[in-house]
Amino acid sequence: MNDLIPAANVELMASSGMPSLLRKIRPQWQAKSLIDRVNRLVGVDPSSACQRLFNASIHDLREKVIIAGIDIAGEAAEQHKLPPVRRDEDVENYSASKLIDLCYRMGLLTRPEWRRVSRCYEIRRDLEHEDDEYEAGIEDCVYIFTTCIEVILSVDPVNLLKVTDVKQIVENSVPSQPGDELLADFERAPQPRQQEILGFLVSIALDKKQSDIIQQNSFSFLHAFRPRAANPVLVSLASNFQERVNRNSLDERHARVAAASGAMPYLKQSARRDLFNSYLRRLEQIGTDWSAHDRHGDILRQFSDLGGFSSCPNPPRKEILTWMVKTYIGTRGGLTSYGNVRHVFYSNSAAPIIKDIITSDSDIIGNDLKDLRNDEKISSRCENEHIARRFEKLLDLLE
Repeated sequence: MNDLIPAANVELMASSGMPSLLRKIRPQWQAKSLIDRVNRLVGVDPSSACQRLFNASIHDLREKVIIAGIDIAGEAAEQHKLPPVRRDEDVENYSASKLIDLCYRMGLLTRPEWRRVSRCYEIRRDLEHEDDEYEAGIEDCVYIFTTCIEVILSVDPVNLLKVTDVKQIVENSVPSQPGDELLADFERAPQPRQQEILGFLVSIALDKKQSDIIQQNSFSFLHAFRPRAANPVLVSLASNFQERVNRNSLDERHARVAAASGAMPYLKQSARRDLFNSYLRRLEQIGTDWSAHDRHGDILRQFSDLGGFSSCPNPPRKEILTWMVKTYIGTRGGLTSYGNVRHVFYSNSAAPIIKDIITSDSDIIGNDLKDLRNDEKISSRCENEHIARRFEKLLDLLE
């Protein structure tokens, strides 16, 4: 039998560290005869060792697809026009190239990993048809070994997060937050599963029949999952929201859920503008005077629940900011009813909330805040040095 790789490459393969890399393979695969054959071949026939290692990786991917869930595999296959998956046997009948694509679409492989494994498939295909025109090089074998082991054979199967896992925690009779492991599982979940989980949480948050604790738990989970959700999932969620409010205006209940889930910025600007115009009218009814301090706290906290300035179109973004600045800087002080002298009268309940809002959205409203130096009513108030100092404190937040 002729060697597929020259003896020099055999020596290079032995000295490249690939044999020691085999020890990183998961124990359940270490015990299988296929890996044992790879161990024996690596120092004699690296080309054959690479082919067998790649075959083991493909077999491992088939098992991981089944463990992750046929429902997710079927949905991913349908969405991306891959061969249908309705049962375990369908996965077994997948070609290697289509299986690699399916794993990527399910989220079992990242895009860089998908590219690496796809390249291994091309190399393996070339190795199967080696002739005088193509001869496997040490770099090909090293690439297959490192990719198959680091990306596939050393990685445990993923038990994908299920809706029932989240449902069980959310429906606790006590306030609950997702732990780090649950957050990591959600982030690893493929887009269809993320969408399914967020859709469940949204339905609970909008269900008026649910208890306050369960609804609050759903809000907490939406807030925690939002930064880890894929953008296409948020866009799809926004589309569902838009269908809900298509014929009616966007009410605050739907807006709070949309903001918590991360769908708010994707809703139509006209719907968001109507919502925040209504919010601005409520602010104006309450007024900026310190004497309304007992009503400032609740309505300003509602602004954050609606998504803050990141969800608010312009107008009325600048008008809402102007109201907040006036409330924060206050008016000329004087003698209090207790006989004390205050340089500025302002709302103690509103000031810290406004400060937090401006700090968190400084990149959005920074230029608008600077422009308010020239607002007639604000500039006239700032003729008082104490009020001017309060306005400068707001500007300092931009830094």
